[in-house]
Amino acid sequence: MADSSPIRRTLYPALEPFRTGHLPVGDGHTVFFEESGNPQGLPVFGLHGGPGGGISADMRRFFDARRWRVVLADQRGCGRSTPYAGLEANTTWHLVADIEKLRMHLGLEKIVLFGGSWGSTLALAYAVTHPERVAGLVLRGIFLVTREEIAWFYQRGASHIFPDAFARYRSAIPADEQHDLLAAFSKRLTSPDRRVRMAAARAWARWEGETLSIRGPEARPTRFDDDRFIEAFARIECHYFTQGGFMPSDGWLLGQAGKLADIPGVLVHGRYDVVTPLSSAFALKQAWPQARLEIVPDAGHASLEPGIIDALIGATDEMAGRLLPQP
Repeated sequence: MADSSPIRRTLYPALEPFRTGHLPVGDGHTVFFEESGNPQGLPVFGLHGGPGGGISADMRRFFDARRWRVVLADQRGCGRSTPYAGLEANTTWHLVADIEKLRMHLGLEKIVLFGGSWGSTLALAYAVTHPERVAGLVLRGIFLVTREEIAWFYQRGASHIFPDAFARYRSAIPADEQHDLLAAFSKRLTSPDRRVRMAAARAWARWEGETLSIRGPEARPTRFDDDRFIEAFARIECHYFTQGGFMPSDGWLLGQAGKLADIPGVLVHGRYDVVTPLSSAFALKQAWPQARLEIVPDAGHASLEPGIIDALIGATDEMAGRLLPQP
């Protein structure tokens, strides 16, 4: 019997940037950015995860290069931005201001925002702050940076689904501090002793890397074993999450969803996403009825799972068709 499952879309061919640069954004920080695709195309800002994850070449491949002008930037403290792994003057609202500075630097009137996981958080934060500058949103693995979501992943919740990976993560912390793992990791990740910092960073990053995919620990991406990557990733993530994402109040971001009413959006979420559970995407859809929610039935959190790729390619093509003039 022939396989009747639908053929899934795959990533677009690899793009090479046509422009790169470092933009001074204040507070001693510079932000690395690149542009690829069509210089006359529909501008989209790709916002990476973490925070602290940095951009990757694969992020360019979710876009049809004929129709999109793809702008990617390493957020403060990671990738090729400087100072590396810096926590000073590094909050959500600094990052929102950086997006606005980059938009103005490039002379763009409106932009589409494309982000997954923390990238969805940052996209939403920018969109509710500058709704007049946002042409559309394509978001994956919705994360509203609430206390409940943070506790689910870093203290108790995901631990029941990945107990093996969680045991490895928790083992980096003495038993008498395991009642508050976030605080215990924060103390170590800000230690003046680099050996202490890196031991904590490795445990933190391994936990996240082992839970990204529906395939589990065996699918941990190789960069989660790269000390340079994980130093910024773990330090910056923990810095943000111990502060509730620097939101004015718990649940604030969802409460601002009414400001998105005139913005088209597509939300893509894996049914079995353990890192950012589907309930957040569902709540956002309820608060933002104009958005389309696509639940991928056989995927977790990772952007490169086949069903997620298919849905995101479909979403960017859909958004381009909606926003670009028709021939």
